Amino acid sequence: MELALFDFDNTVTDCDTYARFLRRVATPEQLAHAWWKVGPWLLAYRLKLISAERIRARVTRLVMRDRHGDDIAAQAAGFAREVLPDVVQPKMLEQIRWHLKQNHTVVIVSGSLDLYLRPWCENLGIELICNRLEGKDGRLTGRYADGDCGPRKAERIRKRYDLSRYLRIHAYGDSKEDQPMLALAHERWYRGKLMK
Repeated sequence: MELALFDFDNTVTDCDTYARFLRRVATPEQLAHAWWKVGPWLLAYRLKLISAERIRARVTRLVMRDRHGDDIAAQAAGFAREVLPDVVQPKMLEQIRWHLKQNHTVVIVSGSLDLYLRPWCENLGIELICNRLEGKDGRLTGRYADGDCGPRKAERIRKRYDLSRYLRIHAYGDSKEDQPMLALAHERWYRGKLMK
């Protein structure tokens, strides 16, 4: 039995789908104020002054707080149907399908949202570990239900899977957040290259 772990954004896809999704669901008012509320944080992130975890939490809170959960879920289903097929890298989709044909357990492990990742994963028959939004009385709080998965990928993997049961573990990633997940694997792919 073998396990294949895939980061999603910029590994399976050629872009950051989370940012695209947040821009898609943001209200016109949120978009109008985006530069002033998010711009300095994005600059700090690009200068490596703050982590991906902090910028994700801030932007998610700004866009999702007090939004209707059903409305965001409907938009996410459309995003999964209309956007994801165009941004998934054919080579990575082929790699996922290869693992499936070998009867490996295939898991997307992502700091992105289940609302649009779940339909995509279910369509392929693969498993998912990712962020879920917290809701209360039909409205979103703007926080994650179980904390941010991004920096806790390895912890979440260990919690769900008994790694000692797998003869071989494969992992694919592209960022600092993926390093602990890659460390779990026998075969590690970082930004498309096999690590030695």
